Amino acid sequence: MIALGIILLIIGLIAGISILWTIGVILVVVGVVLWLLGSVGHAVGGRKHYW
Repeated sequence: MIALGIILLIIGLIAGISILWTIGVILVVVGVVLWLLGSVGHAVGGRKHYW
């Protein structure tokens, strides 16, 4: 999810499409939050680890 967000950020920046930039930022933030929750041991989506 983080990688997809970064790809959308880059495409949105190069192409000048603001909706891709916005979606990219949201995906990066959600990906980082899920990664942090999974790394500290909280269950994410019913799973003990989030990959």
